[in-house]
Amino acid sequence: MCGRYALTSTPAVIAERFHLLWTPEFAPHYNIAPGQTIPVVREAAQGRELAFLKWGLIPSWAKEASIGMKLINARGETLADKPAFRSAYRQRRCLIPADAFYEWKPVAGRKQPYCIRLRDEGPFGMAGLWEHWKDPNGQTVESCTIVTVDANAPVAELHDRMPLIVAPGDYDVWLRADSKALPPAVPAQAMRTYPVSPLVSNVRNDLPACLDPIDEA
Repeated sequence: MCGRYALTSTPAVIAERFHLLWTPEFAPHYNIAPGQTIPVVREAAQGRELAFLKWGLIPSWAKEASIGMKLINARGETLADKPAFRSAYRQRRCLIPADAFYEWKPVAGRKQPYCIRLRDEGPFGMAGLWEHWKDPNGQTVESCTIVTVDANAPVAELHDRMPLIVAPGDYDVWLRADSKALPPAVPAQAMRTYPVSPLVSNVRNDLPACLDPIDEA
């Protein structure tokens, strides 16, 4: 799964990497959690745009927004079949910019957090879906989920699932829903993992130190 990640690249870098004409200002975050409002890249009438959506997809037919906290991830293998995701999979795909994500591994009776990122430490796009839902007051809430796939070799030592990281050459295919097949993930050799401080285990700690490597326990 993917339940925590970081986005530290500047708006200018995100605009360049995702071919955006313009991006609003946003602050770096080192410990992003479900339920928070996050930047996503999606297709719009004028081209790609950066929008801010709630992390945790709320299907259009949902009775309560709380369902979103159960839908922070979507299994890539069943997107076309699951009622919560199939409409968004056909029409509302997005990319979720990130610089790293986190997983936890049991070590000596405790959970040791690890950071996973690209070897070049640059930003990447996680495949996502987005949806709109009207609350009881008639206000539209836009939300999103991160698509996951089987973990590759480095991540499999920590968890059996990981976000689908889309190669830049496949951004258009994914965003425009030009293919029913999932795009290939970036190769395992392009990624690295390392242990980080338990600081990241507390969502209130949104600090650069969350990304700093520590010695193996």
